[in-house]
Amino acid sequence: MSDAILQTVPLGMHWPTLDPFLFCAHHHDDYPEGDDALGPQASLAGREIGADFAGVDGWNMYHGSHVPGFPQHPHRGFETVTFVRKGLIDHSDSLGATARFGRGDTQWITAGAGIVHCEMFPLVERDRPNPLELFQIWLNLPAEDKMAEPCFAMMWDGDVPHVDHVDDAGGHTRITVIAGEVDGHRAPPPPPHSWASRAKADVGIWHLSMDAGATWTLPTAGPETARVLYFYEGDELVVDGVALDGSTGAVLDADVAVPLTAGAGGAEAMVLQGRPIAEPVAQYGPFVMNDRAGIRQAMDDYQRTGFGGWPWPADDPVHARDQERFARYPDGRTETAP
Repeated sequence: MSDAILQTVPLGMHWPTLDPFLFCAHHHDDYPEGDDALGPQASLAGREIGADFAGVDGWNMYHGSHVPGFPQHPHRGFETVTFVRKGLIDHSDSLGATARFGRGDTQWITAGAGIVHCEMFPLVERDRPNPLELFQIWLNLPAEDKMAEPCFAMMWDGDVPHVDHVDDAGGHTRITVIAGEVDGHRAPPPPPHSWASRAKADVGIWHLSMDAGATWTLPTAGPETARVLYFYEGDELVVDGVALDGSTGAVLDADVAVPLTAGAGGAEAMVLQGRPIAEPVAQYGPFVMNDRAGIRQAMDDYQRTGFGGWPWPADDPVHARDQERFARYPDGRTETAP
């Protein structure tokens, strides 16, 4: 083990995280062709509809009944950052916001005092497969912001920095900067109450795509910053001289620069870093507070108010097949992906 690698862990669908992060899920589904209602042109027989996570035939319905995805569900006390590399997501929420995004876009939601939303995966292609790859990251909120006003924000692929690094041998690495800064390239600002909006928090969310044999060096961060590298695709990634097998996470010393070299098959990795919030965490499903009393209050509030109610005619709404990527915000403002 090198001095830079503090610990390694195997990766599954849900990846272990360090404060200020709570959760990171990597969804990679090889969905088939879509039908007229944007669900799969395939039999659903034998699947546990409503809780389909078995990966039959390389894809899941999750909690969807016809269109895959996650129908309406609540959150309080943290943020979700959803980065979509392939495929599309149809979003609707209790604020009245709705969107279709994907193909490199990122959605950032501060749940704060409470929001209800759905995330459905429309299979818009009739005559070819509909692969989906996304990362959903849960970022905690400090106690003073857990009851902040909810916020829905979009970061379109065209607005997010893509840093292209070519090493001395011509090897190419692309770094997508979802949060934080790399080589002077800074991500769009996060929502105002996010832990990531504080400079001292040193939050970074970076996706790395490395060609075979390419090298790149992770820059240093402050000594209080926690950093984890998730090597999720490829046969080998050499980290500070240590060869890691695929599907391996590595907790790194963020106070030192760490050289990376991709193996013969290239490498795909995600980096999450940030200074810990260092507060107690009490979690019950979609609610993350500081103590059990806060969890009980969240459950009571949701049962009483529905966090504003659900303004949509279905629990799992999707947009028309030909709808382009767009977002409509709670104030009625509409924008399309550049």
